[in-house]
Amino acid sequence: MIARCRSTIIALAALLAACAGSTHATSNTISECFSENNERRIAGCSELIENPTLDAGTKSLAYAMRALALALTGELNQSLGDYDMAVKLDPGSAMALNNRAWVYYKLDRLNEGLADVQRSLNLSPASPHAHDTRAHIRQALGEHNAALRDYEQAMRYGGEHLVKLYQCGLEANGVYSGPIDGLYTRDVRKALEVCVSSTSCDPLPAEEECRAATS
Repeated sequence: MIARCRSTIIALAALLAACAGSTHATSNTISECFSENNERRIAGCSELIENPTLDAGTKSLAYAMRALALALTGELNQSLGDYDMAVKLDPGSAMALNNRAWVYYKLDRLNEGLADVQRSLNLSPASPHAHDTRAHIRQALGEHNAALRDYEQAMRYGGEHLVKLYQCGLEANGVYSGPIDGLYTRDVRKALEVCVSSTSCDPLPAEEECRAATS
């Protein structure tokens, strides 16, 4: 989950700062909302959400960031409630839709997750994160070929970094023993084919497992 979302946090922080510029939100509060520390992120985003001068789009971002922090701490049901608010305030937020789909996936509510990620991809067809989410959901549904296609699309749009993550995750699952070099080779595809045939194999590892290999 961390690896899926961290790449968007800096850009979203800049957007939130710009959107909140005409409100009474302080730069410190915005910074806290995008902190790497989940407790600080929850506190900062909660303060922003309570700001009565915040516009709907900015409040949607704050809900989405608090939802992310809650998900990362295992509070999936609370996270889902915040994503519901984020989507209600901004139905065109591809990021919120995709992240809510991921929470649905983690809660084994696969059809609801699939509907959300389809909407997200309609809004942002080149999102590697959304293709990865749909791949995971399709893998869990037993749609092996479709899942493989989505993982390949995720690598196409996510580039070398995402290929390395998959290589590292496949290695951790014992189905790949090649180099962690960011190249989508025949061996990587074969490993993915093996992985998608199992509901217990996840090619996307915890970031901590692959930090050195993918840095």
